Amino acid sequence: MYICICNAIKEADLREVARCCAGNAEDLYRKLGREPMCYQCIDEAERVVEDARAAANVPATLPH
Repeated sequence: MYICICNAIKEADLREVARCCAGNAEDLYRKLGREPMCYQCIDEAERVVEDARAAANVPATLPH
């Protein structure tokens, strides 16, 4: 399923990057080489990120 139509970001791709990279959905879009455009997807993307991290037991931020 696509999370972001503007950038063709799939849920599976967002989940994968959420498990290995810190940051919010906007940060993770950038890790995927894209920028949020219309922002209609951001709330759903944040939920996907939170869910992926909870399932993988990954913190939202990494220690410094």
